[in-house]
Amino acid sequence: MANKEHLLKKVWEIANVLSSAGVSATDYIIQLTYLLFLKMEYEAFEMEIESNIPSDLRWNKLIELNGEELVKKYEDILKKLSQMSGLIGTIFVKAQNKINTPIHLKKIINMIDEENWTRLDIDLKGEIYETILEKNGQDSKSGAGQYFTPRALISAIVDCIKPKIGETICDPACGTGGFLLSSYNYMKKQIKDNQDSEKLKNNTFTGYDNTSLLVTLASMNLYLHEIGLSNSPIECRDSLEKDTEKLFDIILANPPFGTRPEGATDISSMRPNFYATTKNNQLNFLQHIMLSIKQNGRVAIVVPDNVLFESGAGEIIRKKLLNDFNLHTILRLPKGIFYRPGIQANVLFFNGGEKTKETWFYDYRIGIKHTLKTNTLKRSDLEDFVKCYNQENRHETYNKDTNPNGRWRKFTYDELINRDNTSLDIFWIKQEEDDLSKLSINEIFSKMEETSNIISQNISELEEILKTINANEKE
Repeated sequence: MANKEHLLKKVWEIANVLSSAGVSATDYIIQLTYLLFLKMEYEAFEMEIESNIPSDLRWNKLIELNGEELVKKYEDILKKLSQMSGLIGTIFVKAQNKINTPIHLKKIINMIDEENWTRLDIDLKGEIYETILEKNGQDSKSGAGQYFTPRALISAIVDCIKPKIGETICDPACGTGGFLLSSYNYMKKQIKDNQDSEKLKNNTFTGYDNTSLLVTLASMNLYLHEIGLSNSPIECRDSLEKDTEKLFDIILANPPFGTRPEGATDISSMRPNFYATTKNNQLNFLQHIMLSIKQNGRVAIVVPDNVLFESGAGEIIRKKLLNDFNLHTILRLPKGIFYRPGIQANVLFFNGGEKTKETWFYDYRIGIKHTLKTNTLKRSDLEDFVKCYNQENRHETYNKDTNPNGRWRKFTYDELINRDNTSLDIFWIKQEEDDLSKLSINEIFSKMEETSNIISQNISELEEILKTINANEKE
């Protein structure tokens, strides 16, 4: 039977060939997803499992073709499947062919055809696909990293939230489905019978994303773990444009950072129930989530620093969060763990239906150094935070006299609500300046690369702002 290393090697050998032909890693992965789904559906059909794919659009119709006929047939299949409903329509949402050279398309098809994917262990298939998604997220040129939350961070968050079978879980900006999949892996250990399994796989998860590419990747990611085999729990839509149809027990999210993209719907006119009007994407997602969680429901949301201190709408929302929700924990994260350069983020943990009495801060930023190449974030790095998080028995490690650099510290509601601007941007650990003479060559180059990437990112964002300004002036 094929192993993970063998299949990954095969996958990336073809990726390298396509890259030299001008096909990006992201385009390759999305085409790989379409073709892999077609192959697996055909394998199931050969085992006499009913298929929803029409006979003239199945895998065997592709494998027998070459040249321009192959490209034409593939594009016809994508077009027709994108118009279907259910899981197939979700997987192939807005599907387009990005590999127009027949010889390259045939190479991928032959590679997939050599394996029997249905017979592979479920965990192996899922692990292979997750590895592919993570490798793509690490590719700074593709820009895919902005959609990929480090799995070590997701795992730590899920371990804190402790989801249970029977609870509903939503990610309103699901990306490639990392939070949903990690929750599934945590909860599947609780399965006692077929009823539990059915409930977990078909009645637990909901994910939304407004990018069709991500909807395809997330749907396939879950499908490979046999979640939502008839109807995907992932839907292509902008969560911010309308109220949620139902409330959830748990919401886990890492919403896209920045402002609403140019041309996007004006949220202020669509969501009069929001607490404040703002173009800040994260503040709007935070408001949406606050309105979507059940009484006593649990939330963990990754947000950039500006959510903790921004004035105006930001202050209004923070006061609402402290007064109407239990904002019990904030995890402060360092640079160097996200694939988008320069990001400094935090995880807000809060419950619905009760006022905040105290908020515990864990500073995993000051004095912490991570890079994407030489010192990536590992699950073990957050183990101390997960242990401290235990809501039933919390003890400060900070002490003004004996341990002023303790990372785990609590602040009362009164201390927070009376801070200038109700700012939650709090630090207490003494910051030590980097001594470049003590850094290795690799660490110095990593710092230079990070700085260069931040500058490039800032220039790109500035160009977008200027475009918006110019467009407004023309109006």
